[in-house]
Amino acid sequence: MAEKKLDDLFLDTLKDIYYAERKILKALPKMAKAAQSPELKAAFEKHEDETEGQVERLQKVFEILGKKARGKVCPAIDGIIEEGEEIMDEFKGSPALDAGLVSAAQAVEHYEITRYGTLKRWAQELGMQDAARLLAQTLAEESKTDEALTGIADAVANQKAKKAA
Repeated sequence: MAEKKLDDLFLDTLKDIYYAERKILKALPKMAKAAQSPELKAAFEKHEDETEGQVERLQKVFEILGKKARGKVCPAIDGIIEEGEEIMDEFKGSPALDAGLVSAAQAVEHYEITRYGTLKRWAQELGMQDAARLLAQTLAEESKTDEALTGIADAVANQKAKKAA
């Protein structure tokens, strides 16, 4: 068996995040529908549009590598999304639902931020500047989404959940 190198790890991780983004695209409309506050609903809808662009960017990175865009099952994102679905079920109709949805969404964002940060760095190490730029663009979007979610949590969701307690 050939020794695995950084470019193999890069491709493997790229497949992982490609799978994750496509799973997230399916979860975001459900989260938007479940959200109680208009701010959170709008944030999920906005991020769904951004995620479509992120999937397209990942497809471009695969093209740069000369590989077909395909995912690899990512148990981490499957688990994070499953936890979000549990929150939607267990807190449906409760004042704490939006706070739970924000926490679930931020778990997704933090996972994505770690993946994109790593992939960007590896692309730079491997001399793939075009790929690094695409990955950096997505990393910036994920960070902004995380900040926006924190703002919604602080301004709306956590206060509503706390008042009901």
